[in-house]
Amino acid sequence: MSSHQLEQFGVMMRAYPEWNAKINVISRKDIDNLEINHILHSLALVKFVKFTPGTRILDLGTGGGFPGLPLSVYYPEVSFLLVDRIAKKLKVAQDIAQKAGITNVVFQHGDVLEVKGKYDFVVSRAVMPLPDMVKLVRRYVSNDHANAIPNGLLCLKGGDLNDELSRFKKEALVDEISSYFKEEFFKTKKIVYLPL
Repeated sequence: MSSHQLEQFGVMMRAYPEWNAKINVISRKDIDNLEINHILHSLALVKFVKFTPGTRILDLGTGGGFPGLPLSVYYPEVSFLLVDRIAKKLKVAQDIAQKAGITNVVFQHGDVLEVKGKYDFVVSRAVMPLPDMVKLVRRYVSNDHANAIPNGLLCLKGGDLNDELSRFKKEALVDEISSYFKEEFFKTKKIVYLPL
């Protein structure tokens, strides 16, 4: 990463705790683990797929900006739409993006059903069960493939996913994040990829 990107992550590391003192964006017990449990967790997707310039990403249920903001710093030539129903959390993400000079993100407050357009990938971090997510986002995934893997859904999830994945056993690919990062936090964390 460039020094500019590292500084953008530095802005995040300073700004999230400041905001968290006012608005509970990240669990108060977890804010001290911001770098590993939130920023690095979001960047696990970088280990799984390298997005080509011009890729369009929809971050559904971004909350305070995860995984969208860390990914947008890592991929400045990829465009991101960050959507969430909770306005105050989205306000935090917008403020941090502005302070960090992140220009490849757009924010939308509201329901995913209000989103317009097509995207190469939908990303999410522990938003809802996979079957519910697939029903909501299938319509937003473009048929124009420009990456090494087909367009689809990329979810960061944890715990036992057997029930969630039972319907998608043949299509879904599950990758253990612990194969990328050795921190204890990642022992039960997974990337679930589903081409759509």
